[in-house]
Amino acid sequence: MASAPFVQLASVLVEAMGQRLDAAKPTDEGVTVRTSDGFLYAFLEDPLRVSLEAIRKLAAPEAGGSTRLVVFTPGRLPPVLAQEIGRGGGTLVEGARFSELCRQLGLGSWVGDEPRARPPDGRRLLPSALHLDDVMHRARIWLDWGVPALALRFYRQAIDLKPEFAPAQAGVGRALLALGLTDDADRQFDQILEAHPQDLEARLGKAAVLGARSRPKEEVAVYRELLEEDAARSEVRAHLVAALVDLGDWRSARVEIEAMLARTPEEPQLRFLHGVALERTGSAALGAADRDEARRLGLSYDQEVALCQHLGLAPPPRPSVPSAPGSTPTSGARPAGKGAAGAALAEKGTAGSRRPSSTRRRAARKRK
Repeated sequence: MASAPFVQLASVLVEAMGQRLDAAKPTDEGVTVRTSDGFLYAFLEDPLRVSLEAIRKLAAPEAGGSTRLVVFTPGRLPPVLAQEIGRGGGTLVEGARFSELCRQLGLGSWVGDEPRARPPDGRRLLPSALHLDDVMHRARIWLDWGVPALALRFYRQAIDLKPEFAPAQAGVGRALLALGLTDDADRQFDQILEAHPQDLEARLGKAAVLGARSRPKEEVAVYRELLEEDAARSEVRAHLVAALVDLGDWRSARVEIEAMLARTPEEPQLRFLHGVALERTGSAALGAADRDEARRLGLSYDQEVALCQHLGLAPPPRPSVPSAPGSTPTSGARPAGKGAAGAALAEKGTAGSRRPSSTRRRAARKRK
């Protein structure tokens, strides 16, 4: 059984994340917490004592409804267990990310941090603006990392600080969509558009709602309409690429990826995605070369694993040399971003957890 301090830490974390609980259950490995919005949080104290069978049991779909698994552990799971979580569509928050979660929720002392003064920030912002900037940064991190419930908590905190702040309102919509609350997300985007009819984030959100409702062709049409208004909108093109990939239209996706690469040829995640597009359209050798080039440009192992999970690819073997400690964002630093395409794929993968993937939809059509 998990130790009493770890069980208490799990309870404090769940409470700090503002989660509504349906059931909390102690296990041999730690604690599992089922939430009323369809998530199963599994807190594992010692990842080296977790079996493959235990992970498969956690990842098994629940009868009568879908559940999204999020695994939290202060250590690092063996690669085979991490891959099993990814194959099941789950999210893993381990090691440095787990410690960062504790720090962001004001629980750093639970992971061994000593109280210390906040270092001076070089940005010339008023304290209130600085706080809002930090809260928005945290929200985006957790949405990117596949924990939308926590992202929602921070986006709502940002709205408390500045009620009319449209980016935070749109973030709430994105987090609701990722939680599978499609109707709530749709209403959130409508409210933004009532006040700001041309708000791009809200219009992108409305398109994403169409995708979540299994209307991908209409989703693609909205993105193309937005690009007709302004072809330089890289974030729109990134969402278009994600929608085309989800639809299985790799030829069209390749065209859009190459348009993005013309502007940012050294963006590693985009280069990796181009390699996959080349492979899917009959150019395997060129695709493999592009994947290698993406790694040379700085694509980290964790980033590659995340991309493979979103694309339904086998994850790469874990490198013998661990990632640099600085590869995980900390509360006081601004990490290198995912890149527009990587972020759009991650967002679609999270929102898509409540609807059939393109692969499952094609299989269903064949059965019919």
